[in-house]
Amino acid sequence: MAASASRNMVVFFLGLFVLLLPLVSGGAIHEILRSKGLPGGLLPKAVKSFSLDESGRLDVYLDRPCYAKFDNRVLFDSVVRGNLSYGALTGMAGLSQEELFLWLPVKDIKVEDPGSGVILFDIGVAHKQLSISLFEYPPDCSPEDADQIVTPSSGFLGRKAGREGTAEQR
Repeated sequence: MAASASRNMVVFFLGLFVLLLPLVSGGAIHEILRSKGLPGGLLPKAVKSFSLDESGRLDVYLDRPCYAKFDNRVLFDSVVRGNLSYGALTGMAGLSQEELFLWLPVKDIKVEDPGSGVILFDIGVAHKQLSISLFEYPPDCSPEDADQIVTPSSGFLGRKAGREGTAEQR
């Protein structure tokens, strides 16, 4: 009887572990985004882990800041935060988009009409409409030059001083 109870407890905890594992691994976040009416490719493949509380507060963790490309280049900080609700990721921090040599913070991402095929990025000074098909699959994310970008928290223009030329010229 005691052996049976022990075995049942082991099976229970093993099953619980298997059920909870996707909630902390990076791959599950893409499925959660899809279940919330957003494309799964909004976040890179490089997601290490994440947390999502019952109020919708989402914290996504990467090993280091990295670049990806959608319409333009984007920079993911090592932590990306926002409030997740159906069709929207609002109050974001940790995501910047390059626009005409400026790095602008992405504040909100919304899919207001799923049938339109359009996703809306609020970059503060403008609302940018992009094809939702750009975000179908999680992008690769490269740490290349991530330490040379000047983000909105430290300035808006170009690269940090100390390295001249483009990557091709170096």
